[in-house]
Amino acid sequence: MPDVSPAKWHLAHTTWFFETFILKVWMQRYRAEVPQYAFLFNSYYNAAGDMHRRDLRGLISRPTVQETYRYRTSVDECVLQLIASANDALLDEIEPVLILGFNHEQQHQELLVTVIKHVFAQNPLFPIFVPAVPTPSQHRPGAQHFVPFDEATVPIGHEGHDFSYDNEGPRHRALVHAFSLSNRLVTNGEYLAFMEANGYTRPEFWLSLGWTTACEQQWQAPLYWEKRDGEWWNFTLTGFRRVDEAEPVTHISYFEADAYANWDGARLATEFEWERAAADLAIEGNFVDRERFHPAPAPGGEQLQQMFGDVWEWTRSAYLPYPGYRVAPGALGEYNGKFMCNQMVLRGGSCATSRDHMRLTYRNFFPPEKRWQFTGIRLARDLS
Repeated sequence: MPDVSPAKWHLAHTTWFFETFILKVWMQRYRAEVPQYAFLFNSYYNAAGDMHRRDLRGLISRPTVQETYRYRTSVDECVLQLIASANDALLDEIEPVLILGFNHEQQHQELLVTVIKHVFAQNPLFPIFVPAVPTPSQHRPGAQHFVPFDEATVPIGHEGHDFSYDNEGPRHRALVHAFSLSNRLVTNGEYLAFMEANGYTRPEFWLSLGWTTACEQQWQAPLYWEKRDGEWWNFTLTGFRRVDEAEPVTHISYFEADAYANWDGARLATEFEWERAAADLAIEGNFVDRERFHPAPAPGGEQLQQMFGDVWEWTRSAYLPYPGYRVAPGALGEYNGKFMCNQMVLRGGSCATSRDHMRLTYRNFFPPEKRWQFTGIRLARDLS
């Protein structure tokens, strides 16, 4: 599909990022060994030049994988030489772009996990990415417990210390009305109840565009689910296996998450409610570092759980700029700002996210119909 790029392209694109925004800017004697790479591996930076069509990236047979690694090695060596020879003033200029490049690469490492899963899922042999298959859950999460929060005006956004993306600021204050938030994610078993209640055929639960999309795409279950001999199975990076009802449901669109919440008599949280609820929590959870590559069941208890890791949580907040936000000048200003339309905010990271890439204020965003990321549901309710 157009959203999936070959693994080789991700390696080359992250290399192109360092070449374009560091070497070509600050290394005066640098000359690109293959100038055409700038066309092949630019993603969407219009100010950086023309680019190959995204939906045709799968046709890029050259450079080879070996040549792509050679390109990466060459760029790495030049960046290291530049840093070694730079004075303090130049290092101060380079450092923020270099750190942005590291974080950009972590984003593509996460994309690689989801890309590999999508590509493997198209193969009827269902290739296994990780050979060890997790054993089915020995316990079932208890009933959802809704944790109440009083009305408050709270600080939202990054404080400005350490790294953050530009869309996480400026820090500002927001009025958050009284609400309650589920202590855990919605499970496969709970989502199955929605399916068995004909949730996919009842338009009263769906947004108009969501209903149209679900009908056009003939959605009947989350992505990667398939019914065999009366049982639901799903494809995971550990292979094709029966759906574990205790695990968080994942690979669903915003439209499905919203429809489920309506069916359950609840709603999705706003991103401001989510950030308020998670403000005092440690950033711990089922991240890619654990190499499970799949959401894990909630551990049990009534406290807030699974706020970080497992699945990206859809919020009901449209992806919009914070008050006072200004797009940075130049090509790097295209990193986030130009996508602030027709997208919804997700929070918390997933089982494909690096632990040290996550922050309380991190704002992920996707169009509401997308399902190939590890996305899931946490319910919220109004408090009268």
